[in-house]
Amino acid sequence: MLAFEHAHIFYIPCVNIVPMRDIVIIGHKAKTSGDISLNDLPGSAGRMDILCRCVSSALFLSFGMRRDVNVHLLLLGDPDPGKIIRFEGLHLRYLNPDERSSGSLIQKALQKEITEQDIRSTPGVWIRRGDLKSLLSNFEGRTLLYLREDGEDIRELASEIRNPVFILGDHTGVTEDEEKQLLEAGAKIISVGPISLHSNHCITLIHNELDRAEVKRGESPGEADCRAED
Repeated sequence: MLAFEHAHIFYIPCVNIVPMRDIVIIGHKAKTSGDISLNDLPGSAGRMDILCRCVSSALFLSFGMRRDVNVHLLLLGDPDPGKIIRFEGLHLRYLNPDERSSGSLIQKALQKEITEQDIRSTPGVWIRRGDLKSLLSNFEGRTLLYLREDGEDIRELASEIRNPVFILGDHTGVTEDEEKQLLEAGAKIISVGPISLHSNHCITLIHNELDRAEVKRGESPGEADCRAED
């Protein structure tokens, strides 16, 4: 009989690694202090309601969450502009598909003392100081796709898109300087249709096109690897 005294058994979980989808939303008016009112996200919080809807559209499925998606909110409003909040679909907890829920997680993040290094505020939510340039530098080697009404139709490109980063403006759009930075970083201009839509609606359409393309390739949309957060 074999004796296994002092033996150690190691279990390595199956890992299903697929390309990620990263979505950047620029909030020009979004308030950058932790005293935002969850009862007035559109007003005193600087149209934070738009960013909250984008978070929900980017991450939620009917009965689950997209684990292959990260959402980056670039907050440029008063009183301390230049903060980046990242929602990681793989590790997120405590998020429900309503504006108040995502607003609460944003509020908790903004209450942290932050530097240019990532600080976790809640599971799957991180915050740091930064601007558009520093954010784009994190995506070196990735496919940058900037949404504008006159861009190339995503429907013609979906089958070719791999490991993308989508950049969208808020209700004020994207400034000339921001657009210049995007194009200098190598972003391609694409469109989800001929007319202007709300940012969260654009995100839904983006997912739909990429989901269809992934299914045709035999992939499973919405999944990521099964590595757990420490």
